[in-house]
Amino acid sequence: MLGGTTEATALCKTLFDAGISGVVSYAGRVEKPVTQPLPARVGGFGGAAALVEYLRTHRITHVVDATHPFAAQMSRNAVLACAKAGVPLIALTRAPWQARSGDNWTVVPDIAGAVAALNRPAQRVMLAVGRMHLADFAPNPQHFYLLRMIDAPAVALPFADHVVVQDRGPFTVADDLALMQRHKITLVVSKNAGGSGAEAKITAARELGLPVVMIDRPTLPQRRLAHTPRDVLAWLHHAAPVPADTDLGV
Repeated sequence: MLGGTTEATALCKTLFDAGISGVVSYAGRVEKPVTQPLPARVGGFGGAAALVEYLRTHRITHVVDATHPFAAQMSRNAVLACAKAGVPLIALTRAPWQARSGDNWTVVPDIAGAVAALNRPAQRVMLAVGRMHLADFAPNPQHFYLLRMIDAPAVALPFADHVVVQDRGPFTVADDLALMQRHKITLVVSKNAGGSGAEAKITAARELGLPVVMIDRPTLPQRRLAHTPRDVLAWLHHAAPVPADTDLGV
């Protein structure tokens, strides 16, 4: 399983309880991943070809991509590698958030679009894009930035005025309302991660009448999808290997 999400944690417990063996792979971007009942490995594979080698060496029979919806390169590599190795693949993913009554969203296609959207007079911004993309927002130093991170930043951040809050989700609406009010937030920037674990900030922004710059999901190759651990369990009992080198049009 390619893990690192709330859904992956739930699936690990489901597989363990069902007596299904497996290994969870983490990218290694968090210092202390959530402890899982299944064995874990940490670190990237080194591209699609290296993932093919791993699948063959370890005799992997099925792959579940339960990575973050924005872990696009890993998901693309998984599709390519599984097709090459003849290993069935399913993605355990969550539906994206949809704007509701009371929402004030500006939808942008990517991180660059979000950076461009912040080319405006100074705001107090809750920047919820993950630590890998913080440096991209350096061209807009006029804002105050509220950053919520699991681990303390390892390098100096490119913002003159900012606060780092170390916390791990899932978060509650009450807590996010209090957090935004305490820091006088006027604008939220968020990836459209979907699911419930990080949705509290979107609900809080709606209740406070705050605008949201919403970053759309990357386009990924076509693949089989599941939305619950139970769906994955059913698939595991029925999915058979596919011929190696199958042309999936990716």
